[in-house]
Amino acid sequence: MDTPSRSTAVRIVAFVLVVALLTPSAVSALTYDPSEERTLTRGTVTSPANGSTIVSVQGYTFQGNTNRKKPARLISVGERGQTQWVHNDEVGSGAWFFDVDPMDNGNLLVSSPRSGKTVVYELNPETQERVWEKTFNITDTHDVDMLSEDEIVVANMREWNESAQVSDDRIFVYNRTTGEVTWEWYFKNHYPANTDGGYNKDWTHVNDVDPIGDGKLLLSPRNFDQAIVVDMETKEITRRLGSDGNHSVMNEQHNPDWILSENGTPTILVADSGNNRVVEYAYEDGEWVRTWTVGADTLNWPRDADRLPNGNTLIVDTLNHRVIEVTPTGEVVWEYYATWGPYDAERVAHGDESSGPTIRDMNASGTYAITGSANLTAGAGDGTGFASQIRATFSGTALEAPMNEFATRWAHVTPWLRPVWMSGWDFVWAIAAAAVVLFWGATELVLGRHRIVGAARSVRGR
Repeated sequence: MDTPSRSTAVRIVAFVLVVALLTPSAVSALTYDPSEERTLTRGTVTSPANGSTIVSVQGYTFQGNTNRKKPARLISVGERGQTQWVHNDEVGSGAWFFDVDPMDNGNLLVSSPRSGKTVVYELNPETQERVWEKTFNITDTHDVDMLSEDEIVVANMREWNESAQVSDDRIFVYNRTTGEVTWEWYFKNHYPANTDGGYNKDWTHVNDVDPIGDGKLLLSPRNFDQAIVVDMETKEITRRLGSDGNHSVMNEQHNPDWILSENGTPTILVADSGNNRVVEYAYEDGEWVRTWTVGADTLNWPRDADRLPNGNTLIVDTLNHRVIEVTPTGEVVWEYYATWGPYDAERVAHGDESSGPTIRDMNASGTYAITGSANLTAGAGDGTGFASQIRATFSGTALEAPMNEFATRWAHVTPWLRPVWMSGWDFVWAIAAAAVVLFWGATELVLGRHRIVGAARSVRGR
């Protein structure tokens, strides 16, 4: 076969391969019916909740454009998993919802970044109207908390000082009555500049601030893999769980809760997001001891965990798009599916954060799998199928560690990027098709250059 014939054959093979790889996505797009998508639905409910559960759904926004099929919203869920109301707020562009806290008066404190700023407001759930609001000129704020009747404390991430090339990430207190910032605490004053690889525009990614009494705050600098307690008077760090890069303790955690055991032992319950688990640590004899692990083989990027008075734990399983209540031994007794990317969940009757006993107080220390889920698919696709296949393929090989890291990143990132009508494997085939097209194009360029060079040499040789 001559060279032109070989080139034609290669083009045909490449074309057929691209079509074959894109066919699953095309079929999914043509057959996708949004009305059949179970975006808000109950899962397992064997133990009705004590009142309503408020869920904040982050949604998906890219470069200021909100995907209407992956909306940001607040949802009230009833005792038996029924949807009570949905609060969609599209004031401004690029809206997200992160922290939502039940207030003593029955209203909700909401943190909602949008358009490069952060809107904090008190929402009346009955009228769906804002009682008050404050717009801060800060971006992507994940958490605010009431410190007093007039004061709110704010976790201010991504506060980049462009002129000095320094991170000004901080915690600050704002007085709503006077309109003034009355207290500030800067991470750069308490951490070496080389922490997490050095200053950058998302240096700390501090995603949580909780007043825990006695003038102390519990903070979660996610990128530092730590939860810390800060004394507001001395501004010193008095407790520290985890250390930068030590992923055996925590890996990019979210929303740690401070609990005191019956004998006064400090305890932290935390969604260990990067390790796909929820863990609990007790502080004894000068060190933190892990007393509980749940969901390591089931959860996908959990971002909130609250201990309820009945001893169960309310968990936001973000990339499985659900909120679950599990017993100390990991059995699901209440479950609600809420796409796209739930962030925070609070059982309203019990207020903000954890209000239940520690695992040790219940004599339930140990490591447990999650069982009893309805295993519904929230939204379209299978999410982690490809990641699971990668882990299984390279298990026990020299590449196990890096491929597990790749699989984890894939499972955490791609659900946000792929269209809602495309399954996880459809997305894999689409990426493979793009790679074939790129390789094909590069090959055509190289062959074209060779033909031009060959023709030029032929002309010079005459």
